[in-house]
Amino acid sequence: MSKGTTINYRDQRNLRRLGMAALKEKLGSVGAIYFIRQFNTGSGDYTKEREALHANMTFDDIVKGSMEMDTKRQG
Repeated sequence: MSKGTTINYRDQRNLRRLGMAALKEKLGSVGAIYFIRQFNTGSGDYTKEREALHANMTFDDIVKGSMEMDTKRQG
């Protein structure tokens, strides 16, 4: 885009294209992706899902599972 060129900020498709190009130019492709991921709010109700997932688990069950995962990660 050359100097003096006006940008139609209401044209969402063009604005998105120019914005991505600017992010990629300054941050690189990977940096641009990491930047954009900061704005993902997710979906659903994490608290309700977590409570349902762990409804029948004791504290000891959770600790044991965590320790097993840690052991698997270490090899």
